Amino acid sequence: MKLHFREMGSGSPLVILHGLFGLSDNWQTLAKYLSQQYRVFLVDLRNHGRSPHSTEFNYNLMAEDLHTFMQDLQLAEAAIMGHSMGGKVAMEFALTYPNLVTRLIVVDIAPRPYPVHHQDIIDALNSVNIAGVKTRGEIDQALAQYIPEEEVRLFLSKNLYRTEENTFAWRMNLASIEANIEEVGKETQSDTTYTKPVLFIKGARSGYIKPQYDTEPIHKLFPAAQIKTVENAGHWVHAEAPQEVFNLVTEFLK
Repeated sequence: MKLHFREMGSGSPLVILHGLFGLSDNWQTLAKYLSQQYRVFLVDLRNHGRSPHSTEFNYNLMAEDLHTFMQDLQLAEAAIMGHSMGGKVAMEFALTYPNLVTRLIVVDIAPRPYPVHHQDIIDALNSVNIAGVKTRGEIDQALAQYIPEEEVRLFLSKNLYRTEENTFAWRMNLASIEANIEEVGKETQSDTTYTKPVLFIKGARSGYIKPQYDTEPIHKLFPAAQIKTVENAGHWVHAEAPQEVFNLVTEFLK
């Protein structure tokens, strides 16, 4: 599968992978700063953004998509950074193709399994008569019945676009995401280790990385990993504390 991507800057390649329900746009602000030092690729994962849709959706396939992407762009190696689901893809890829990954950055996710916890978002998205609404305001009102947090609704609404028939549609493949939602929470498993430097970035207000539980399984797969915590940030670390994330990433990639 050929993935859609945006490219900016020059220098050593840095590939950035978004999370579930996200798209490459989510990282654009931070990428502009990073592109002053690196050749940055913002990638839409399968069933997200402008990348192709598929009924198949799991980490093995997404890692293979990334492998195809690097082959197509003739990238011999790159630093890989992923947030949440994108972090799981990044871990899977580094463990499968360690020679292609110079350094690995995982933002607010651990290798362990996670229970399915996105049903409220799926229900909210399914509740919208997307082809029948006339304005973004109507869509926001419909989503608000399920999702009171405005910032979450704004994040989801980045997926909206108008079709050639001038009706609204979602860029993500909601049907495939819903059908395969248990795949998203699966544990990262491998018989091998990735021994090069790895940076895990945790939001202090997020429970996705719990150092007391996650440090040992992280070091089992990534023996050279370090975990850094960003204060006053939740799961959306890069959106809530872009300067701190920028500082951590550039210091780590030096």
